[in-house]
Amino acid sequence: MTTKPLQGLRVLDVSNFMAGPFCATQLGEFGAEIIKVELPGIGDPMRKFGTPTDSGDTLCWLSEARNKKSVTLDLRKPDGVAILKRLVEKADILVENFQTGTMEGWGVGWDVLHAVNPKLVMVRITGYGQTGPYANRPGFGRIANAFGGLAFLAGDPDRPPSTPGSPTIPDYLAGLYGAFGALMAVRAREITGEGQFIDIGLYEPIFRFLDELPAAYHFNGFIRERMGPAMKNAIPHSHYPTKDGRWVAVACTNDKIFERLAKLMGMPEVAGDGKWGTFPERDADRNAVDAAVTHWTTSMDRDGVLGQCNEAQVPCGSVYGIDEIFEDEQYAARGNIRFIEDPISKVDVALQDTVPRLSATPGSIDSLGPALGAHNREVYVDLLGMSEAELSAYQDTGIV
Repeated sequence: MTTKPLQGLRVLDVSNFMAGPFCATQLGEFGAEIIKVELPGIGDPMRKFGTPTDSGDTLCWLSEARNKKSVTLDLRKPDGVAILKRLVEKADILVENFQTGTMEGWGVGWDVLHAVNPKLVMVRITGYGQTGPYANRPGFGRIANAFGGLAFLAGDPDRPPSTPGSPTIPDYLAGLYGAFGALMAVRAREITGEGQFIDIGLYEPIFRFLDELPAAYHFNGFIRERMGPAMKNAIPHSHYPTKDGRWVAVACTNDKIFERLAKLMGMPEVAGDGKWGTFPERDADRNAVDAAVTHWTTSMDRDGVLGQCNEAQVPCGSVYGIDEIFEDEQYAARGNIRFIEDPISKVDVALQDTVPRLSATPGSIDSLGPALGAHNREVYVDLLGMSEAELSAYQDTGIV
């Protein structure tokens, strides 16, 4: 079996849908042991979010809870808190994304857990972070897209602000930053001997990804607004229709690329020293530039546009639906979609493969999201040393 880079790390995932769980999932794909802590009889709400399956859990759960062990534990009860502290003694990382102050209300805030295990790294993902006047507000991905400034930019100028792609994008980005932060903190622990906590507001990764937006506003007061699929700092840089009713994305990010595209369109005279040879000239005549590109792309089918652009080294790609992704040879060659059998329903589940690819110690998907409490005995008896009688008593009283 190939060694994974995070083998030997133990992570307690006490979070719920979606950012915290994804943070832990990323660590689990590369070898960390993930112990998912869930409310007895209910579990993570992600079990009911999305498309139902015969296993009793949704496709979202089966996919995003991959490689995890599930235990049940009621953190609202003193005995549950005591058991969590025993788990923390044996953990390297704890991930939570409850509303600010919730963990403290249960008696398991950072100060308490740090005292239990001074080497613990704690990832805390909330709507607005642990500090500031909005710290106690609830938050979800859609709110983060809006508050972070991305929704204001998404959509057409004459239409309401839109949700770009999926409301869960902020959750995934925050989860990635959480995993990144956790690994930096583990590395720092090797130097200092002490753990620390990572504090992320859902909106912060969105704001961080807005390229020069804040710099431009501070510099000259410019407020970027919705431009549909176009881009402020490059043109042509948009989605264009083709003769067969499909769409392509074209990205001319500099004058040389536009010169190559102009030759393809049979308009070499507009590039170089021509009227559209520089970005400022194209920017001043956006509608005409886009109209020229559209006239060209609609003269042939999508494969024709792709073929010519690829041959001329003009960045161009298909605007894919998920059905086309499943049929694409690049996705197949890279193994971007994995098929794992659900042991309960005996049906294959299609999953996005691990990212990134490590050449010597790659990640892997070893199991789908587990049944609720499937690993109670393994964790509580084998790891913590509970007796069978103790475990049974905790189950009878609803602690586990």
